[in-house]
Amino acid sequence: MGGGSFCFSDYTAYSKSVGKIVDCCTRAISSGQEWHAEDIDEDLNPKNVIRECCNSSEHPNTLPVILALDVTGSMGSACKRTAEALGPIVMNLLEKYKDQDIEFLIMGIGDVEYDERPIQASQFESDVRISKDIDKIYMEHGGGGNMYESYTAAWYFGSRMTKLDCFDKQGKKGIIITMGDEPLNPTLARRGLNESVGSKEQADIETGPLYEEASKKFDIYHIAVKDIDTAYSHYEVMIKRSFGKYLGDNLKVSTIDELPNVIEKCIGQSIQNRGASFSTSFLNEDGGAIKW
Repeated sequence: MGGGSFCFSDYTAYSKSVGKIVDCCTRAISSGQEWHAEDIDEDLNPKNVIRECCNSSEHPNTLPVILALDVTGSMGSACKRTAEALGPIVMNLLEKYKDQDIEFLIMGIGDVEYDERPIQASQFESDVRISKDIDKIYMEHGGGGNMYESYTAAWYFGSRMTKLDCFDKQGKKGIIITMGDEPLNPTLARRGLNESVGSKEQADIETGPLYEEASKKFDIYHIAVKDIDTAYSHYEVMIKRSFGKYLGDNLKVSTIDELPNVIEKCIGQSIQNRGASFSTSFLNEDGGAIKW
């Protein structure tokens, strides 16, 4: 997957077709509509799939980016507002970094122990289909009483259920960015995981070894969503301790309004890490490298 290129007119036309209001000057998108998905969309069903991000003549140096959003109840109305913010964010990133061959895979993350649909995963895409995938996310608003959500499901899916030409053929990493408001889960429950993705795990998946595995293939970030409607303030210390143990400075804290800048910095940092061939987009007017 991943064919096609970004065109803002296509994005505007699609947004208007589903009742969103488009400000062509600021490129802001707004909608007063309720989120309509009532169950997982088959296009986002992760069971027994491999999502591919392949190089092509159109996109010869693909950069796969997984954006995984916590869609559990603790996120409250911030869940919908975060999802709505992602559409303009990814479209603007595709335009800004059009020479970087970015392809986005959108995920919805719940609680593997308690939820019926704890994992959702689109194809890797590079055009307006990304916005369509975001609109398909099922806001289950579940979760349980375990004080964490299954954020590492994005690590598991990225590590074991994707095929990346950039990694297999060029030795370059992709990017995983999870977003949510609770601490990092210590394990992935095998029963819920197997039911969701069709795996045959014989034991729960421990977070430490999974991070070591996934970080070989992806630069991993987490954005803790700080909002009046989220549980961030309640879990702040636990979030910083649990994620910080593995991610260090790759743990970010952001309001919904700040998400565009924070996500761009995460992606920009990883592009810089990819090597000199990707450095030209990050030069200032004097020719020096921009420092975040």
